Amino acid sequence: MIPRLGLYENWRQFSLLVLVNAFVGGMVGLERSILPRLAEQEFQVVARSAILSFIVVFGLTKAVANYYAGAWANKIGRKNLLVIGWLFGLPVPLLLLWAPTWGWVIVANVLLGLNQGLAWSSTVVMKIDLVGPKQRGLAMGLNESAGYLAVAATAFASGWLATEYGLRPYPFYLGIALAVLGLLGSLLVRDTSAHVALEAAQAPAVSTGPPLSFWDVTWRHPNLGSVTQAGLVNNLNDGMVWGLLPLLLASKGFTLTQIGTVAAVYPAVWGLGQLVTGPLADRLCKKDLLFWGMLLQGAVLLAMLFTSSYPVFVLLAGLLGAGTALVYPTFLAAVAEYAPLAQRAHSVGIFRFWRDAGYAIGALLTGLLADAFGLGAALAAIGGLTVLSAVVVRGRMYCLTEDAPVVAFRSGACVRPKWEFSTTIKMKSGVACVIRK
Repeated sequence: MIPRLGLYENWRQFSLLVLVNAFVGGMVGLERSILPRLAEQEFQVVARSAILSFIVVFGLTKAVANYYAGAWANKIGRKNLLVIGWLFGLPVPLLLLWAPTWGWVIVANVLLGLNQGLAWSSTVVMKIDLVGPKQRGLAMGLNESAGYLAVAATAFASGWLATEYGLRPYPFYLGIALAVLGLLGSLLVRDTSAHVALEAAQAPAVSTGPPLSFWDVTWRHPNLGSVTQAGLVNNLNDGMVWGLLPLLLASKGFTLTQIGTVAAVYPAVWGLGQLVTGPLADRLCKKDLLFWGMLLQGAVLLAMLFTSSYPVFVLLAGLLGAGTALVYPTFLAAVAEYAPLAQRAHSVGIFRFWRDAGYAIGALLTGLLADAFGLGAALAAIGGLTVLSAVVVRGRMYCLTEDAPVVAFRSGACVRPKWEFSTTIKMKSGVACVIRK
């Protein structure tokens, strides 16, 4: 079959990848509303930092898996990486179902991190490959929407099952079904290496300079570095919401069903919102979407300090999801836009490494703060960091225009103009860098 680029041209494979990513997201949603309560009730884990240990190992493992997924995608093939990710995911619900000690839960989350890092990264890169350069935001909106709607659905379902039938075993039967279906769906996916070659053949010849280094994507490149820090902080606050929000709501007397509802509203709005914000990332300045999304998240987290009302928490969870929806597809669309084609998968891997390291950093930081100063202090600190991340995006990023030429970035070679609204060409070491608002 001759490969073609575009969402319509590849809708069957794209739809299958959307479905597979929904199963990937469902595996995480399984834990979001019940695992902190499971730690307290069945394993008598009291310290907040100990309870959040499962998020720490999940975040670290997923971060490393993301990095190597980007590096391996071109070597062993996207589909092979996806299947390997699901092989790691198969034992997860069984370990959680049978766990006699908290250590088993930690091991399960190591495997879950590998599953999420390899499988989710593979679906992201394959969708970008299929649609070509003009529909990346839409593609990421659909991808992330499916994943986080599944997170919401399974968070609500597991909370309801736990309320009706107990924390174990019934919620984890759902996980077994998700893992089996995810693996079967992955076996039907076709690799997208031919689409990458087609895009490379159609792209205009551009001198890209030396490859982007790990530190270019991490910080040096003003746009990629800004996206990376925002991704880290976004998942830092998501890790806090995942681990501490159920405990905060339980301390206010909310039932497991209510906690599951709040835990579901947040990713539900996050998921549905990306159906709108994904296409916006193809049309609007990515800097603006990232700034307002991070600012809204920070404001919502700080507002949670001042309420004990269940309806207000549901509203705030929805607003938090809206803020996250603004940034999530924009992150990946931005990395795909700013990184050269040959370095796309690797750059996505570096970005996702730091983004999901935010889970581990957030869990450690909030656990220590909660143990030392209480849940409110942890919430205030993470909310403040999220606002600060928005300020960094506002001050450091610049917007690209469709009619401007593609620009090669070389570490240390480009100097930003003093005024963002100017269109300037700076020359240094013989390299031309176009900077534009």
